[in-house]
Amino acid sequence: MVYSYTEKKRIRKDFGTRPQVLDIPYLLSIQLDSFDKFIEQDPEGQYGLEAAFRSVFPIQSYNGNSELQYVSYRLGEPVFDVKECQIRGVTYSKPLRVKLRLVIFDKDAPAGTVKDIKEQEVYMGEIPLMTDNGTFVINGTERVIVSQ
Repeated sequence: MVYSYTEKKRIRKDFGTRPQVLDIPYLLSIQLDSFDKFIEQDPEGQYGLEAAFRSVFPIQSYNGNSELQYVSYRLGEPVFDVKECQIRGVTYSKPLRVKLRLVIFDKDAPAGTVKDIKEQEVYMGEIPLMTDNGTFVINGTERVIVSQ
């Protein structure tokens, strides 16, 4: 600790020159890693979008004639970069496409007999992307998620 004398001979302590005890952690890494884990495809289906889809599907009709099954999802590429989205006033996002399978069962045949199967990729909407600063660009404005 450095001591200095003032005009009145008082000792003044300078805490600005203290050695750094701990490294300052990169606090944004928690949010960035969590969002990347949510977006990335997980073949086991334990977390992220994959887990969300697997928790909802398969969906069966009320009378049991059909079943909607989840196959996979894919995220497209963003149309504009972050700066362009801010200038144009649009959301920085990727399109979400989900491949679904519709299985139609034969009512007259024994249980479980498949009559028809249709598989199609369906556009589900846009997933906002997190910027390198840990923010989202929604309608051209940078926004931060604050948990309460």
